[in-house]
Amino acid sequence: MASIVRWDPVRDMMTLREAMDRAFEDRFFRSPIPFGPWAEGTLAVDMYETDDSIVVKTAIPGVKVDDIDVSVAGDTLTIKAETKEEEEVQEENYLRREQRYGSYCRTLALPGGLEADKATADYTDGILTLTFPKAEEIKPKSIKVTAKAD
Repeated sequence: MASIVRWDPVRDMMTLREAMDRAFEDRFFRSPIPFGPWAEGTLAVDMYETDDSIVVKTAIPGVKVDDIDVSVAGDTLTIKAETKEEEEVQEENYLRREQRYGSYCRTLALPGGLEADKATADYTDGILTLTFPKAEEIKPKSIKVTAKAD
């Protein structure tokens, strides 16, 4: 059996207002071509810790290894990359243009106690993997527990 619901114009207007707010937020405050979880031109980064090192990974597809710059100053890591459009196509010939060309940059803080001068970088299949070994003094150490005889 169907329920009869009394019409409430105020409830419907609030719903319309919320829909309009959402529409304006989506249109004016979000990038039409999202790239990662932040603004356009930034790199999404994964950072995790192992027993011996800190590993930083980021996807930079379509970038040549010579166009990637990684630098460490103190405890600050900066990754810069640039993609260049290789093919000249007249702007009016495009039906859709969604690929991003230009420069990318991401700066983030690294935990202390890393040996940045012994870091390694690998760029395979569009994934940049940076490995920063930990200094011996911050590596986890195991302490054996023994029971004292009474």
